[in-house]
Amino acid sequence: MLKFPNFLIALTLVASPSFADTLGLGRVALPEEIAAGDLDVSPDGTGLPVGSGNVLVGEEVFADKCASCHGDFAEGVDNWPKLAGGAGTLDHEDPLKTVGSYWPYLSTTWDYVNRSMPFGDAQSLSPDEVYAIVAYIIYSNDLVDVVFVLSNETFADFELPNKDGFIIDDRLETEHSKWVGEPCMENCKEDVKVTMRALVLDVTPEDETTQAVAEPEPEAAAVVEEVEPAIVALDEELVAKGAKVFKKCKACHKFGDKAKNSTGPMLNGIFNAPAGQVEKFKYSKALKTAAEGGLVWDEESLRAFLAKPKAFMKGTKMSFSGLKKEKDFNAIIEFLKANSQ
Repeated sequence: MLKFPNFLIALTLVASPSFADTLGLGRVALPEEIAAGDLDVSPDGTGLPVGSGNVLVGEEVFADKCASCHGDFAEGVDNWPKLAGGAGTLDHEDPLKTVGSYWPYLSTTWDYVNRSMPFGDAQSLSPDEVYAIVAYIIYSNDLVDVVFVLSNETFADFELPNKDGFIIDDRLETEHSKWVGEPCMENCKEDVKVTMRALVLDVTPEDETTQAVAEPEPEAAAVVEEVEPAIVALDEELVAKGAKVFKKCKACHKFGDKAKNSTGPMLNGIFNAPAGQVEKFKYSKALKTAAEGGLVWDEESLRAFLAKPKAFMKGTKMSFSGLKKEKDFNAIIEFLKANSQ
């Protein structure tokens, strides 16, 4: 009896007519399987499922599903992407490209969140949750107000600021002829040197020949009269509650002996202190103006700011929508007092 190696038997089977088209692998996809993967959404809203979501619901879902990577206010955490900010920076040397500053179509945001997020649990969000998250992202970019509702019916009416900031890529027709042929090997540089450092990405290797780029001199801080905070008796129970409320803020603001500036300034000694005085933090023009006008972070101003930051100070970089409950105000104020004595 003749015996053939297994791989010859396998090749014989693959070559047979019944295996010719599929190589013996897989099967024809079912219609429902194709439909499950057909998630495309067009800029005009084609492909969107029925549903809706508002900013406030989006804030809650975003905090639960997205904030661990993108920050509570879409400001990004560590090297995870920033989704908000960057308005007016596209012509800068180092532009901040976010949903609000750079992306041309809201459908891209909806499609990506729906298809790929949250990280590690893709496509676990309901359509209403996706609408709410997208509504919160565009709210964080100061493009809508806090009562905004996004739905499949209103989706096509909304346009991102950079909608007309892209051009058709016609390089294949206009430039392809310049790419082909023999490469020019004349008048080449004799050596290659590092002329600039990727400070933002921190990817340029350190070595003895690398030249550091000089940091710009910080602007001289305005001379202000120091305000000595009053020592008051604290409600320790309320301070503890305030620490819990502060979890809404800790993605951007830090406290403690080793606190450093983050997306927002560190807040040591903030209560009853003049605004805009934290060293090496780049404040918004709005806050600088308020500080020059004598703004002090006392209880009254803090309550007003934390209730509606954008209403209290138009142009503020703080994207937090505001506290809603009186007990939270009392607790966070007591917490700030405790960390200012």
